[in-house]
Amino acid sequence: MSGHSKWATIKHKKAATDAKRGKVFTRLIREIQIAAREGDPDPEANPRLRTAVAAAKAQSMPADNIKRAILRGSGQLEGETLEEITYEGYAPAGVAVFIEVVTDNRKRTVAELRHIFSKNGGNLGESGSVAWIFSKQSLIVVNRSQAEEEQLMELALGAGAEDLKEEGEHWEVYSSPEAHADVLAALEAAGIPPASAAVTRIPSSTVKVEGKQAGSVIRMIEKLEEQDDVQDVFANFDIEESELEALAT
Repeated sequence: MSGHSKWATIKHKKAATDAKRGKVFTRLIREIQIAAREGDPDPEANPRLRTAVAAAKAQSMPADNIKRAILRGSGQLEGETLEEITYEGYAPAGVAVFIEVVTDNRKRTVAELRHIFSKNGGNLGESGSVAWIFSKQSLIVVNRSQAEEEQLMELALGAGAEDLKEEGEHWEVYSSPEAHADVLAALEAAGIPPASAAVTRIPSSTVKVEGKQAGSVIRMIEKLEEQDDVQDVFANFDIEESELEALAT
């Protein structure tokens, strides 16, 4: 797997027992609000909202929380004014970093992000400096023990997936962002649980990192992910899975 998909899988495992579930809920609620604001408040008619709702349900978010988030996003309930922004930069070793943010205070957010970059050996860059490296795609990772290739390919492609790749002990299912919810639903209906599933940004090239530099990169990524306004962080590092597992403990 690419470095980021390995890291996404590890984070998914950690999330199951994450003590910061309240923070996870906050990010999911903000994504639902933005999706409902930018499109139809009916998830069936809004692919982004349908994906956001599916992610919230996967984290066992109560239905009332989801409903209120949709109502706030669509303007039917009063709520905070949120702005969706992206930031770009470099981590140690020249690793490209792309950050998705939802904030009610742009100045506060950029100041905090700049501090994290500078304190951890990185640089916050200009808009467009690394965006060209990443393309937005659905990535669903399935353990090979959960499905045979032919079965998985038939289910995934039938639901709208574009590609299936074998990577070590996993299958990687790639789809357009719009097909994410349908492909995920098809796999789950067939009793195939994903190791991780998200609409993510896939890098066209990666940077091999190991040893102390790997630790520095992961520490900076984790600091960015802990920032309150950050929704997600994408990076083009390539770190061995065993080393990632050790760094995540």
